[in-house]
Amino acid sequence: MFPLQTVLLPGEELPLRVFEPRYSALVRDCLATDDPGFGVVLIARGREVGGGDERHPVGVRVRIAVHEDYGNGQYRLNCPVQHRIRVVRWLEDDPYPRAVVEEWPDEPGSVTAGDIGVVEDEIWALYELIATVREVELPDRSAALGPGLPDDPGLRLYALAALVPIGAADKYAVLAAPGPVQRLAALREAIETVSAMVRFQYSGE
Repeated sequence: MFPLQTVLLPGEELPLRVFEPRYSALVRDCLATDDPGFGVVLIARGREVGGGDERHPVGVRVRIAVHEDYGNGQYRLNCPVQHRIRVVRWLEDDPYPRAVVEEWPDEPGSVTAGDIGVVEDEIWALYELIATVREVELPDRSAALGPGLPDDPGLRLYALAALVPIGAADKYAVLAAPGPVQRLAALREAIETVSAMVRFQYSGE
């Protein structure tokens, strides 16, 4: 397990520089397997370096797709996110953080194309608001919202969330939502939070 101070969503990629000895050992052990990868969870309290942190229970598994070994236990990794996981129980942090985890697919529930369309409209409205505040021009909507988004509603909501400048807590709420219905609600709430912050900033200028 690799606790970080950032939240990853399925469909994203993690570029990572590894230098701390315990995580160098983790990378070496992962690379010795047929399917090199590890779990990533958000640190609830504490720091990435040195241990002693508290960790959230929901995270993702990433696969080591590219690695460069710089020697002296230093690596550069590029790791696409594979799927969501949740921690069943933590083990001893020896020689590095370890846990028993399970894959956590979406729980039952569905959202419609109309629901997705509403979220996309809200994201575009946020982009327009930010562009107004910054006095910049927006690209074409289809380009801004990203071509080739997944057709699966649950995965599409992850992809849309990755396009919104939300904080770690809101992004974690999107990740930890049991299914697409709850994820839709979490994402819409996060968009409204960011929009309110931008409007407040704009009103004070």
